[in-house]
Amino acid sequence: MTKQVFKIDGAHSSLGFQVKHMMIAKVKGGFDTFHADLNLDPEDLTTAEIKFTIDVKSINSNNDDRDTHLRSADFFDVEVFPNMTFVATDIKSTGDGEYKLTGDFTIKDITKPVTFDVEYGGRGNNPWGVEVIAFEAEAKINRKDFGLTWNSALESGGVLVGDDIKLKVDIEANPEQ
Repeated sequence: MTKQVFKIDGAHSSLGFQVKHMMIAKVKGGFDTFHADLNLDPEDLTTAEIKFTIDVKSINSNNDDRDTHLRSADFFDVEVFPNMTFVATDIKSTGDGEYKLTGDFTIKDITKPVTFDVEYGGRGNNPWGVEVIAFEAEAKINRKDFGLTWNSALESGGVLVGDDIKLKVDIEANPEQ
């Protein structure tokens, strides 16, 4: 198959994160608004052109006060830096439908390479006859590498917010019509 342009099905896709809270628990959340430019052959991602843009204001951790704090200058500073981006720079096959997807990830005008483990879920047709492809991707970043340094010391020792952030992306996409 040759490369073609796909569009994300927002109703069946998600971009989530997980971070340690108080060094003992995990807080999960995501970004409700994002889009991607996907020009790819779903059977062979090694030649794909991939760019994600994430609307940081759409952060959702199921807690309005926390989300407001995450949007503030202490964290993402969404008034100055409204978007995060990921642009693929290298894609290597690691096995049957599995890849290492490396790209430039930009948060708050700080760009660092990040590598995602990607698994191609396959293709099919939905009940309306529209072709669907699916992918899962996971990566881990250190938030401090991107200028997200706010924290608070705990009375019992340790800190309120962990440094490592796990990212999880689930994508369903359809050929652009």
